[in-house]
Amino acid sequence: MSFPIDGTTRVAVIGLGYVGLPLAVALAKSFDTIGIDIKPERIAELRNGEDSTHEIEPERLKTSSLKLSSDIADAADSDIFIVTVPTPVDKANQPDLGPVRGATRAVASVLKPRERPPLIIYESTVYPGVTEDVCGPILEELSGLSRGKDFFLGYSPERINPGDKVHTVDKITRVVAGETPAVTDAMSRLYGSITSGGTFEAASIKAAEAAKVIENAQRDINIAFMNEIAQIFNLDGISVYDVLAAAETKWNFLKFSPGLVGGHCIGVDPYYLSYKAQQLGHLPRVVLAGRSINDGMGAFVADRVHDYLQRAAKVLVLGLTFKEGVPDLRNSKVVDVVNRLQWLGHDVTIHDPLARAAEAEEEYGLSIDTDALSPERRYDAVVLAVPHPHYVDMSGDALGALVAPGGVFADIKGVWRGRAIAGDPHRWQL
Repeated sequence: MSFPIDGTTRVAVIGLGYVGLPLAVALAKSFDTIGIDIKPERIAELRNGEDSTHEIEPERLKTSSLKLSSDIADAADSDIFIVTVPTPVDKANQPDLGPVRGATRAVASVLKPRERPPLIIYESTVYPGVTEDVCGPILEELSGLSRGKDFFLGYSPERINPGDKVHTVDKITRVVAGETPAVTDAMSRLYGSITSGGTFEAASIKAAEAAKVIENAQRDINIAFMNEIAQIFNLDGISVYDVLAAAETKWNFLKFSPGLVGGHCIGVDPYYLSYKAQQLGHLPRVVLAGRSINDGMGAFVADRVHDYLQRAAKVLVLGLTFKEGVPDLRNSKVVDVVNRLQWLGHDVTIHDPLARAAEAEEEYGLSIDTDALSPERRYDAVVLAVPHPHYVDMSGDALGALVAPGGVFADIKGVWRGRAIAGDPHRWQL
């Protein structure tokens, strides 16, 4: 069976977050595309040309031909459904497939027999087997249709890096895999039409799922090594950044940096891999050890700040999002720093120029103080947790004005190394 990919192809993207929106906007340039999101407020802001994720510029969003809806029924006639919903973990760090199952049930509700069988493609990060063994049966059961006859499955792992304006959806190589060669070919033509990076046809859907989950697990393990050596060198009074500056002069030294590793990918995907490994009867020692080290970095940083202060003090934490330059608060490990400092008895103030205050309150019960950098405010410790450009560009005088006499600067990412700071406060970095 062939699957035409041409000007008549209708595409629906399910989930319009950091992954789905850029994809939908790119597809809308070549295809009749509709974006579906279960949150009416998200659809409303996008219709107003506003993207709270800051991935798509207002003008580009306003001029896009992308149709928007919170009702899956509006996508019923689509030839291709692409699921781009989040795949978080629960409190026990077990995979939470709730959003994927929910999106799958929504798609199933509008599937119907047709001359051109639809393709259902998943981009959400999952462990190997979810597309075919979890989503496929749900689609069949709820729609009454037969997979491989009335509809077909495919998988193409998302590779969006929030805040990255270089490796965008229209430039990266896309891995594609369908349950038949014809599906894979159709996916290759679909994604190939929107990216200059070309496509790679994986050997199977499971291979494509596995490729995605190890991409981030690999980064997690490498960063965990950096975090562990940072802790080791800290005991000897050596900054890991001084060590790395020397080590990176070797041609084959891998350039990773220590820090807080959270977010919806690197901080989550290793748990999907370890879950699958344990299902197969294998204990993934390296994967779990890396995650354990990275999950403990927030407490390590807070404890080092406390060691310096040796008393209950006023602490300013700069940045709450999971990485610099984005408003994304999901799985932010800065929360661990804040919670530990508060547990140790400190009065913690949080500032972040990008994070949404309502989301911080709802997700973590934390308040963002927009006036925290006022000239009259001073703190016993300032912790640069997230190097947003706003903080990186601050002058030495402005930085010095934040610290009370005898206070300390804790520069987790080492972005202020070598910079003169007014008052010459004590400085600590990994």
